Amino acid sequence: MGDAILGAIIADMLFRRYPFRDEGFLTEMRSRLVSRAHLKTVALKIGIDKFMLNKSTPGTFRSMYGDAFEALIGAIYIDRGYKKTQHFIVDRIIRFHTDLNEIEAMDHNFKSKLINWCQKEKKQFTFETIDEENEDKLIRVKLIVEDNEVATGVDFVKKKAEQIAAEKACLVLNIQ
Repeated sequence: MGDAILGAIIADMLFRRYPFRDEGFLTEMRSRLVSRAHLKTVALKIGIDKFMLNKSTPGTFRSMYGDAFEALIGAIYIDRGYKKTQHFIVDRIIRFHTDLNEIEAMDHNFKSKLINWCQKEKKQFTFETIDEENEDKLIRVKLIVEDNEVATGVDFVKKKAEQIAAEKACLVLNIQ
């Protein structure tokens, strides 16, 4: 439930802050603010890790702190309601722990860049899983553009491995 409340509050805050921006911009900004990486950063900044025992396995540690932050948001919502939760997120978290200008300037969605480029250039692409069943639990993917292997990516999560391969491909293909 914390993730839904957080998403709604962030969407409302962004709409108020950027009233004349289009839906795509607002959606992308919300996505960046509620991303696993950003939630982990915020959770660590506010010290959630000090209250947790870390008995995680490889691949789960990435979302553990963000999940705990979302649980905190859910608990505040249940205990204090929407307005108090909104105040906590906007006035205590965003104001002191998030630079919206920096978030706006970041562009880490290399997969979207690659997809847009392929559509514009009328090129076919695909991500293929190379190795998913292995002892280290890493997922390896390769990116193929027009029957040519362009890049590979490795991670515990398939989408992240694809994002890594897309980032490498953007460098190789000189996609801005």
